[in-house]
Amino acid sequence: MKKIKVLALCAIVASFAMSCSDDRDEPLNESQTDILSGPVSKEHKTAIENLGLGSNEVKYVTNEYPDGTSKSGVLTADDIFVTLDALAQTELASDADGKQYRTRALVSQNRTINVVGYTGGRFALTSRMRTGLQRAVDNYNAINISLRFNLRFAATTNADMVVYNAGSSDAGGQAEFPSGGRPGKFIQIFGGMDRFNSDVNEHVAAHEMGHALGFRHTDYARRRCDNINEGQSSFGAIAIPGTPSGNQWGGSNIDSNSIMISCFDSGEDGEFSNFDIVALEFLY
Repeated sequence: MKKIKVLALCAIVASFAMSCSDDRDEPLNESQTDILSGPVSKEHKTAIENLGLGSNEVKYVTNEYPDGTSKSGVLTADDIFVTLDALAQTELASDADGKQYRTRALVSQNRTINVVGYTGGRFALTSRMRTGLQRAVDNYNAINISLRFNLRFAATTNADMVVYNAGSSDAGGQAEFPSGGRPGKFIQIFGGMDRFNSDVNEHVAAHEMGHALGFRHTDYARRRCDNINEGQSSFGAIAIPGTPSGNQWGGSNIDSNSIMISCFDSGEDGEFSNFDIVALEFLY
C-alpha cells in the first residue's frame, strides 16, 4: 500500500478552515469543488499577508457542506483556507486602524457539544469512518474536562459539530476553528479514509475535532510532512503550560505521538498522547 503524506490543513475560525490530508511518504493533493477562475488578486494576497499567512502558491477554491451551503475563499500553501468574507473583514480592519483581523479560537467552558456523524446521500460516512468517529468521541469523553460530547448518526446538520464524508480519493480531513465560544461546525473526512482501518479513522476524526476545539498542529513551526512553517498568524500559536517547552505548538521538543501532529500514517492507533491530555485538561 502506498504511504500517504498529510497535507494537513486543520481549522480556523468559521471564516478560516484548515484541512489535514495525510501520508508521510507520498503527497496527496486536496480535492476541492468549484475552483474559482483567475489568479488570486493583489488585494486578497495583501489580506492574506495581513493575517500573517504566506501569500505564495495561493489559489481560489470553494468548499461544499451537507446543508447545501458553500464557502469560497483562498487556499494558501496547500494548508489554510480563508473565506472571501474573512478577507474583506481583514482588509477593512487593516484600513481602519492598522491592526490585523483577530479572533479568539476557544470553546466556552462547561458545555455539552452535540456531534452528528452525517448519514445522508453522498455525504454519508462509511462504516469505518463512523467507527473511527465513535471511538474519537469516546476518547474525548474519557478525559477530565468540562466539555461533554453527545454523538448521534443522522442525516441532519442541526448540531454543534457535523462530521461528514467529503468524498475524493484523498486521505485526511478538514475542520474549522471555534467562533463565538462555539466549536468549529463542519468537519470533513476525505473519502480516501475508507482505505484505512478504524484506528486510523479514529486518529483523523480526533485530530479534526481538536482543530474544532481550537488546537493547532503540534509541529506547526516546521510541519513534519513538508517542512512548512504555518506561521502564528493573527489567530496565534500559543504554547500550553504543562507541555514540554517548544513542544505543543512547534519547536525542538516535538511530541511525536501527539494526535495533533500534521501528518499521519497507516500505523496510527487513534489515541491521545499524554501531553495531548495535559493540554486538553489545561484548556477545558
